[in-house]
Amino acid sequence: MRIGVLTGGGDCPGLNAVIRGVVRKGVQDYGYDFIGFRDGWRGPLEADTVQLDIPAVRGILPRGGTILGSSRTNPLKAENGIRRIKENLSKLEVDALITIGGEDTLGVAARLADEYGIACVGVPKTIDNDLSATDYTFGFDTAVNIATEAIDRLHTTAESHMRVLVVEVMGRHAGWIALHSGLAGGANAILIPEQRFDLAQVCSWVESRFKIRYAPIVVIAEGAMPKDGDMVLKDGSQDSFGHVRLSGVGEWLAKQIEDRTGQEARTTVLGHVQRGGTPSAFDRWLATRFGLHAIEAVRDGDFGKMVALQGTDIVRVPIADATAKLKTVDPKLYAEADVFFG
Repeated sequence: MRIGVLTGGGDCPGLNAVIRGVVRKGVQDYGYDFIGFRDGWRGPLEADTVQLDIPAVRGILPRGGTILGSSRTNPLKAENGIRRIKENLSKLEVDALITIGGEDTLGVAARLADEYGIACVGVPKTIDNDLSATDYTFGFDTAVNIATEAIDRLHTTAESHMRVLVVEVMGRHAGWIALHSGLAGGANAILIPEQRFDLAQVCSWVESRFKIRYAPIVVIAEGAMPKDGDMVLKDGSQDSFGHVRLSGVGEWLAKQIEDRTGQEARTTVLGHVQRGGTPSAFDRWLATRFGLHAIEAVRDGDFGKMVALQGTDIVRVPIADATAKLKTVDPKLYAEADVFFG
């Protein structure tokens, strides 16, 4: 049996651990043959492959990024995309496809499995932790650790200069990174996409901190919006899945705070730093388990399913269920943090 593996969407700490788990178990326990598709869905579209065997995955466990490369290619929008994928899989004698990705990559896998009969197994990946049906996605823990360390370091600069520091983290529609890192890092305000914020209230929190000679840290997710405003965009351009490019909400907020309070405000945008570099121990553990269970799903012929973490168990759920809606921050969970605001 020959299995194809691809990684799509944004790079994420732990991708290589999944690939390693899939190949090690698949080769050693089941005698499967593996090929990797380069650059996400572009690989099967263009039959661009690399051989995956045990020597190819040695030493990749602690490496960030993905040895297969990634992209945001959407085969559903490519000319004759589905036909080309089916023809290339047949030509390459690929019996099943393990797709490692987030909402968009897995959304394509769900359609290929449900509508076109292509044997797919999904593995959830996103630092945003916004995929339904799984408690956590790998990459999230690493991103939160990086953001928390940055907030810890920024506290000393804020206090030394008595200025406001606004920290912008990733999170287009879900504020999991902002909430976790902001709470862990002792932020004085956390702004997330799920809850439109009152700019006057944010400025009030800032001013209350200065009254006690304490420089505030404000953590904001890139997709957060004020009650009377819109999402801050880079240039209005979209990727192949229709997502606009976000950029600048942190700078916008810092200027608003400075204009309204008279306090100096600076911005730190963590950006791609959050998803680069070596994965945390938790993400290596979770990603490895996902890989081991994904190849077991292939062995069982349980296609159209995604492996998911529920409690401490790895279970299988329909890919379509996992991508049907985003997992966003529960208002009750967000409300727990507001005792620390201001």
